[in-house]
Amino acid sequence: MAQKFSEKEKKELKRILLAAVLYAAVLLLTEFGPLAGGAEKGIVYEVLTIVLFLIPYLIVGYDVILTAAQNIRRGRVFDENFLMMLATFGAFGVRSYSEAVAVMLFYQVGEFFQDHAVAKSRQSISDMMDIVPEYANLEVGSNLTQVDPEGVSVGSIIVIKPGERVPLDGVITDGESVIDTAALTGESMPRSVSPGMEIYSGCVNGSGTLRVRTTCEYEDSTVARILELVEDASFRKARMENFITRFAKYYTPAVTIGAVILALIPPLVTGGGWSGWIHRACIFLIVSCPCALVISVPLGFFGGIGAASGAGVLVKGSNYLEAMADVRTVLFDKTGTLTTGQFSVTGIHAVHGTEEELLETAALAEGYSDHPIARSIVEKYGKPLDMSRTAVSEEAAGHGIHARIDGEEVFVGNARLMEQQGIRAEKVSDPGTVIHVARGGILLGWIVISDRPKPNAAEALQDIRRMGVQNIVMLTGDREEAARGIAEELGVQEVHAGLLPDQKVQILEDYLARSGGKDKVAFVGDGINDAPVLMRADIGVAMGSMGSDAAIEAADVVIMDDELGRMSTIIRIARKTMRIVKENIVFALGVKFLVLVLGAIGLANMWEAVFADVGVAVIAILNSMRTLRGSGKAH
Repeated sequence: MAQKFSEKEKKELKRILLAAVLYAAVLLLTEFGPLAGGAEKGIVYEVLTIVLFLIPYLIVGYDVILTAAQNIRRGRVFDENFLMMLATFGAFGVRSYSEAVAVMLFYQVGEFFQDHAVAKSRQSISDMMDIVPEYANLEVGSNLTQVDPEGVSVGSIIVIKPGERVPLDGVITDGESVIDTAALTGESMPRSVSPGMEIYSGCVNGSGTLRVRTTCEYEDSTVARILELVEDASFRKARMENFITRFAKYYTPAVTIGAVILALIPPLVTGGGWSGWIHRACIFLIVSCPCALVISVPLGFFGGIGAASGAGVLVKGSNYLEAMADVRTVLFDKTGTLTTGQFSVTGIHAVHGTEEELLETAALAEGYSDHPIARSIVEKYGKPLDMSRTAVSEEAAGHGIHARIDGEEVFVGNARLMEQQGIRAEKVSDPGTVIHVARGGILLGWIVISDRPKPNAAEALQDIRRMGVQNIVMLTGDREEAARGIAEELGVQEVHAGLLPDQKVQILEDYLARSGGKDKVAFVGDGINDAPVLMRADIGVAMGSMGSDAAIEAADVVIMDDELGRMSTIIRIARKTMRIVKENIVFALGVKFLVLVLGAIGLANMWEAVFADVGVAVIAILNSMRTLRGSGKAH
């Protein structure tokens, strides 16, 4: 869709057009009109010619001169404004009035294209991120009051009418509707919602009125987290961006000194020709403006981040986008990442007592936990729980639950937890996750819980392999048998099972050591116990919809809709972005170097210089904007 000009851009365009018209009129007067040949007609004609060219020059270039003067006062001398001012002043000094105005005019045309490109890139992200709710309909008694979402407390009831944006995360208590999640996930297909389902801020309600009980304050909501991630992304620069910044810092003063030497040394050595050598120095200055690099490289990364956002993937900085292009190994957590995370009880085996007693004990122990396994046990029990019978319920990370029920010690968890308590656990070969239950030091039996792979997980892993990722590895705290079963379905060859969080970190460290720092290692996870691995990986990728706050906070990249296929998409976008950025660097430096050499030996004029500066910048900017179309293939 065509990008409309802002009011600021319209004013800038009018200024450029006015200067261009005046410049064309002055050219006609001086080249073909009454002022033609003014140099031979005396000082009056010379002064009049200068004044006439100064009018369009000042109209189009006053802000460049003003900015250069302000920067000089602040001690920041060497930038493109200073180079353009010096070059055009020099052109006036050697009576190349027409070329001086032309250089400034085309420079401003290039700046206009640059500003418009940046605005368009920002708008592409802004449109996608235009998810901030303006108000919430707070239900107080039988009345609805429009309030600021930041003023709504946890547990409040809000009403979301058709067409309104969801202001806060919550659980639907009444009503059915379809919601548009495109702003969060990039997915255009509306999602049906009904009572008991979670709903996320930033989505747009469709056809029905919903009553929602809020589950978090605004600052902890999905909207607030997304906006914080996007804002933080601008502060994390890629190595290539940092290189360009440092390059420009030293490059600009170096070429300025080179231009001064070019203007002074040859005429001093040869004893004349000042005008010709100053003219060459002006060409040298114009060509050397680093605009094409300074804007096109950050713009390329900015466009890549925008394309990723449009695909439902938030990248926290261009440095992570750069690293993603070099990913050759991806480690996946199993539960909730490769699998649905929707567990169901598929087997109950009592050793002492009845299956009913075994299930009731496990449900009472797990009653306070939000873990998917705990919820599946409580759901299977299916009766109201008298949680007053449970005095203590503590989670042992990676092992299970320790509780005190009816005054007795209860342990619910894996075989390792049983061994720690001196309880002999039966060896179970059933596929799935085995939860042993012990009470009063006696093993009551075990419960088998199964999880299924996500419907498109196998295809997503194949896409990742086609992107050149050489190693796909599954890490899980689950049993070897359960992990192997899932791995066989998904075609994953390498599996590490029965892991604690610190063991996952150790395995990741081994892969990082093998990569040697050149090829990058990514880890994809969603659980709170994945946070250490996400932070240690070259690239930590979190599942944002179902993922824990800790995982999202620790990650470098967040997949907003938990869709595994987004992994190959972000790798493709990253590689396309890096290819375009490198094209810009090679093209800009190559053209500039060629024209610099030609200008120094007198074989290039101001028009070649203008192309080497403005033309190259515009081409590089337009090339960078291709990153916004993130769906293109990149190998």
